[in-house]
Amino acid sequence: MMPKLKKYMPFTYKMMIPYLLLVLLTDVFIGYISYSMLTDSRTEMAESNIRTGMEQSRNNIRYQMDEIQRMSDNLFGSQPFQRALEMKGTPFEIYLTMLDQIVPQITAPLQLFGNKIRFILYTPNPDLNIVSGDNLDDPIIVSDYYILPLDDITGSGWYRSLKDSKRDNLWLQIDTDQKLGNLSHVRRLVNFSDYKSLIGYVRITVSLEDLFGGFDTFPLEEGITLRLVEETTGDILFLRGPANNSSGQENFLRLQEQIPGSNFIIEAMVPHKYLTQDAGRLRRVIIAVCSLSFLVMTLIGYVVARISGRKMSRIVGLVRSFQDGNFQKRIRFSGNDEFVQIADSFNDMASNIQGLINSVYVQGIQKKQAELEALQAQINPHFLYNTLSTISSLANLGEIGKVTEMVQGLSRFYRLTLNQGNVYIELEKELDQVATYLEIQRVKYADAFTLHVDVDEEIMHMQVIKLLLQPFVENIFKHAWFGETIAIRLTGKRVGDNIELKVIDNGIGMRPEVVKRMMQGPSQSGGYGVKNVNERIKLRYGDAYGVTIASFYGGGTTVRLLLPAGLQGHEEL
Repeated sequence: MMPKLKKYMPFTYKMMIPYLLLVLLTDVFIGYISYSMLTDSRTEMAESNIRTGMEQSRNNIRYQMDEIQRMSDNLFGSQPFQRALEMKGTPFEIYLTMLDQIVPQITAPLQLFGNKIRFILYTPNPDLNIVSGDNLDDPIIVSDYYILPLDDITGSGWYRSLKDSKRDNLWLQIDTDQKLGNLSHVRRLVNFSDYKSLIGYVRITVSLEDLFGGFDTFPLEEGITLRLVEETTGDILFLRGPANNSSGQENFLRLQEQIPGSNFIIEAMVPHKYLTQDAGRLRRVIIAVCSLSFLVMTLIGYVVARISGRKMSRIVGLVRSFQDGNFQKRIRFSGNDEFVQIADSFNDMASNIQGLINSVYVQGIQKKQAELEALQAQINPHFLYNTLSTISSLANLGEIGKVTEMVQGLSRFYRLTLNQGNVYIELEKELDQVATYLEIQRVKYADAFTLHVDVDEEIMHMQVIKLLLQPFVENIFKHAWFGETIAIRLTGKRVGDNIELKVIDNGIGMRPEVVKRMMQGPSQSGGYGVKNVNERIKLRYGDAYGVTIASFYGGGTTVRLLLPAGLQGHEEL
């Protein structure tokens, strides 16, 4: 019965485990690095776009502030304009002065400036004709100008602040500017002769939305907030977007851009979700790519493992066939790799082992054959010596007839023993040989013994090695007979895959120590043929077969021979 094979995992599949772990870790590492780099790149790109928009807004604001500054500079440095503001005379003369000197100086910049602005001139000269436009509480719809009395602002807080602090040439949110989203440039006009006498105030107001130049570069719908902050006070002059001054800074990226030559700062509040808005999509794409890469590498590893595993399985099958004693099997691999070298080495080893086995087997057969022939050679002279001794005794007694019968029986006995040189003989002929031997003995003992044969017909033609039963029958006459008569019984039957033969007598029997000595070898009590037969059976069939003796002193002996069934006469070792 072959041993049950243990379940095992092929080595190539075991190697796939660290391979797949390495691939998985590599994919995770590459995916993480790629995700981080792409996210950082997307964040930098979004931040760069916002900064570019802030720079454009800064440049646009600075350009318009410079233009407005030049307007005030022109008025501040124009002597005719200053004289016109201080002019005294008839209403007609003042009217002409307004048409020729003041209004052209005011309207010319309004026409050249790109955006809508509101120009206001506050004058202390009560003789000037006061010109007013739309309501100053309304947003700037078109560029217009106003000439208003200075008394209109003398009570305002911003005017008193400017007058007391002596500050001038400022950008401020005054009056309704904060409500309307405007920014005003305020400048004091002084007499050209002494630079001290106040001749008026110039206020140029512009919409902050126009000042920023639009918000196309700022995706306010994405949650970005744009603010204009006064640096010294921290006041928010302008706000567009969902965030406010109290919004938590932890959820926003705060970007600032200083407007050169002013105290204003453009500040953009960028929510982090805008910077990472593509992170989810990038993550899904990277996970999909890494998963696909892992599946492809797994498939490649599986194919390689299958190819290598098949070769390894063939090698394992070859080794198992060696284990089972089959050294005829060979394997061949194409290519020139390690498997080819292993296969060639195993093939060479199998050839060498097969040669050694054949050599040892032949030598073993020859040795066993020599031992069997030696044992056979020992049986025949031993029996012949005993028979000739009996014939000699009968001749001395003048029993010529008995001598003749014994000689004829001896001749027939050896004809059966020779068996044409074959080692095996049919059981039926083996029984005939025993019967011939007993005929020889009957000459000597007459009818002093009886023989009973009880052998199944189905085993009569099965092959056994010759001279199995005769030595035991002979021992009955030599050692078991102690009375006037003795009975001998021969039985045979099939037991499974074996043949069981028994030689039974009702002689004197033997003690256990005598049986033990007989099985070990010849002694004074005999046993030469017993050991001989036992050794021949074991040499021919193996240690599982042989002779067993059961004897009771004073009650007879039973000799049991166990042989394999079904062997044919031509099966020679």
